[in-house]
Amino acid sequence: MPLTTRERFVRTFTFQPVDRLPVTEWAPWWWDQTLRRWQGEGLPAELYPSNYNDMDAHAAIRTHFGLDDHRVFWFRGIRPDAPMPADHNRGPVTDLDSYQRLKTHFYPEVAHLRPMLQRWAKLQQDGDAAVWFYFEGFFWFPRTLFGIEEHLFAFADQPELMQVMNQDILAYSQRVLEFVSGILRPDWVVLAEDMSYNKGPMLSKGMFDDFMAPYYRQWVRHARQHTDLLLVDSDGRVDDIVPWMLEVGMDGFQPLERMAGVDVAALRRQHPRLRLVGGFDKRVMSQGEAAIRAEFERLLPVMRQGGYIPSTDHQTPPEVSLADYRLYVRLQQEYARQAAS
Repeated sequence: MPLTTRERFVRTFTFQPVDRLPVTEWAPWWWDQTLRRWQGEGLPAELYPSNYNDMDAHAAIRTHFGLDDHRVFWFRGIRPDAPMPADHNRGPVTDLDSYQRLKTHFYPEVAHLRPMLQRWAKLQQDGDAAVWFYFEGFFWFPRTLFGIEEHLFAFADQPELMQVMNQDILAYSQRVLEFVSGILRPDWVVLAEDMSYNKGPMLSKGMFDDFMAPYYRQWVRHARQHTDLLLVDSDGRVDDIVPWMLEVGMDGFQPLERMAGVDVAALRRQHPRLRLVGGFDKRVMSQGEAAIRAEFERLLPVMRQGGYIPSTDHQTPPEVSLADYRLYVRLQQEYARQAAS
């Protein structure tokens, strides 16, 4: 008897046998430029989401392509009405006074999400979808408040404020997870960090230990009561930070960007129980069947080991045509079956 969609996700992540691997686009959102191109090439107009955060609409796109369904919501630490600078490299906070003054714009209430989560709980219970959530991590959230450059200076210039921010986002995330868990048990939870780029981490191990590790350990202890799997989302070359995250109790990584030199086979050799999501080089998706097959062949040995859900190593870029994407999905389905055989 075929497994349900949810069973495939859960069993793959727990290294159990499956009838095939999940076939999915891991990223919860589709790039608007990609969707606009596809609409011009025949994607039904009604599948264009009314807004970027319309998760059900993005799920409808996955269903249209025959991908396995999963539902995800990103619990952001800043409300949409927060006064953000026009320069996206800068944040609204400059010091403790500005943080306290602006705090009413942070840590939004989530009770209004109950009807959506109840619908998702039914999908999950019926086995029709896996359900997971994003929370903002202890590198990501201060960077959003300070801005990119000022955040890096803040490790030295404003360490006390950095600690306050992380204490607050930890408390907020724990409170939200308690709310969610009153409705459903997430199949996994992801902390967004983006703390590496193409040369490796943007902070030292000592900085991680001082500013992030204590909050990760508290987060892991709490989250383990509500979910079985905890992943880190970081772009770039994550090889160096994988051991850091395993030390504090996290289980795996996404999206494993090939452009940054990430090699899923090497990561798995070094960390045999590391859960992996992504890893398919998005640059080959527009290069034809031979290139796509070669990329799946590169990933196939790790696919066969379990604990790995292959997908694009970021969102599908707009240079990928609708025909390209349909070909990619067809081949992903083929290799998902091969990996389980």
